[in-house]
Amino acid sequence: MNDMINVTRSSLPDYEEFCREIADIWDSHWLTNMGAKHQQLEAALAEYWGAENVALLTNGHLALENIIQAMELRGEIITSPYTFASTTHAIVRCGCTPVFCDIEPENFTMDPAKIEALITDRTVAILPIHVYGNLCDTEAIEAIAKKHGLKVIYDGAHSFGVKKNGVSSACFGDATMFSFHATKVFNTIEGGALCFRDKALKQRINDLKNFGIHGPESVPFVGGNAKMNEFCAAMGLCNLRHLDAWLQQRKAVVERYRQHLEGVPGLKLNREQPGVESNYAYFPVVFDGYKYDRDQVFARLNENGIVARKYFYPVTNAFECYAGLPGFDPALTPVASDVAARVLTLPLYPELPLEDVDRICRLILD
Repeated sequence: MNDMINVTRSSLPDYEEFCREIADIWDSHWLTNMGAKHQQLEAALAEYWGAENVALLTNGHLALENIIQAMELRGEIITSPYTFASTTHAIVRCGCTPVFCDIEPENFTMDPAKIEALITDRTVAILPIHVYGNLCDTEAIEAIAKKHGLKVIYDGAHSFGVKKNGVSSACFGDATMFSFHATKVFNTIEGGALCFRDKALKQRINDLKNFGIHGPESVPFVGGNAKMNEFCAAMGLCNLRHLDAWLQQRKAVVERYRQHLEGVPGLKLNREQPGVESNYAYFPVVFDGYKYDRDQVFARLNENGIVARKYFYPVTNAFECYAGLPGFDPALTPVASDVAARVLTLPLYPELPLEDVDRICRLILD
């Protein structure tokens, strides 16, 4: 049997390239506190996204918490349970109440038709999630938010490099959070970022991520520590140079999967969105009446050294840490709960050999 094939693998530049990028850190001895690498990556991302306001943080979760705090949101935030734990946890940790909206079954993102019924006089924001590289219906969500005077914060952890009609996913809503975790399409080892519309938020975000310190004898705000260090920023500068090539490799892997699995009865593949340039972040398959269920396929792959992922399962409104709390009931979001019980994301990363894709598909179809 071949070596284990994981569901993803961290993308890295050449070792020598990274060494060259970090060499001047040894000259400066500046390891953190928004040094030269931090500033360079922030500027590079602003250019890449076509955005004016960007802030780097130590990870995507703290980026999400910090933007909720920077906007001084208090009350109910409409979101989706079909997401990673971080999204819901961030809302709760900031003292807000998540109100769960169901998803669209075709692209797994928040269903705009179900949002307005959830709005109350305590609603302060909508926090939709771009999923697997699929983008939310940003136009519909923007219209609803404008009608009701609500903020829109996108969880864009899956959407780095995605564009809709030529516009970066970073540029929708009032703000977008990105995760640069090691397993993401673009990584800085660990890291995250915020892209936001209101430039006045930049100082507040910097206060929150740097203890509220304005100078050696001035601390006018209460803040925490969420600064990206220089080594992570250096990794980001390297990886950004290779991103386009990696996206093309990811596309080739996805196309190979589609060659084998498209049109197979009982297998529902991720639908391509018109006008959206994907980043091919994940390859989800929903087992919908297939001859084997999701868990049987998961076990079959695992027995053969292939690690797929039940992503996202369970939905966050079914987490035991929230059991018994009002509104945390997966029955209230039946589409999300149903998809979560039947979805499997297959291995996908730039260097995944196409012959391994063939083998994975044979195991599913055999």
